[in-house]
Amino acid sequence: MYRALETKNYIDWFNKLKKKEQGQVQARIVKILNDGHFGDAKSLGDSLAELRWRSGRRVYFTVTEDEEGNLIILLLGGNKNTQQKDINKSRSLIKSLSEEN
Repeated sequence: MYRALETKNYIDWFNKLKKKEQGQVQARIVKILNDGHFGDAKSLGDSLAELRWRSGRRVYFTVTEDEEGNLIILLLGGNKNTQQKDINKSRSLIKSLSEEN
């Protein structure tokens, strides 16, 4: 299935969430890792995608493959109000990750 890697930006965002919200996000990530089921997700082009919640919450991610299999990189979290800024930041994170390799 999938493995997950979390960026510092994602971890910082996640830690600011309330415990209930953290549980909702974590349950969604576990479902992806165990079943490969992303639920309400949308491709944003250039290998960037978002997980969406009705509440407006977003988690931006990219999927890649390495020698161990499929890897989902959790880039950043946000909400509908900051969506465009978060998308731009996520694109820059993908670019910096690809420059490291």
